[in-house]
Amino acid sequence: MIKPLQVYLDEEDLESLDRWTVERGCSKSQAVRIAIRALTRLREENPLLSASGMIDALPEDLSAHFDRYLQETYIAEKKPLYRKSRKRP
Repeated sequence: MIKPLQVYLDEEDLESLDRWTVERGCSKSQAVRIAIRALTRLREENPLLSASGMIDALPEDLSAHFDRYLQETYIAEKKPLYRKSRKRP
């Protein structure tokens, strides 16, 4: 059974919703349903979401600067030291 829902949005949110629906070719009602399902889905249904927040003390801007932090913490293996080959007599 489908029941109606009335939602009041400010102009900025309404414009964002309009852009989002046009880009994806769906109605505003469909967009609201998608958002409600995404917000109410249990974390256990998605293993990636259930891992969210498991590590303490991460930088607040980690997602924006992930590559930089990875580069700072990545430790490459040292190149093996090879001797120069000797010339055989």
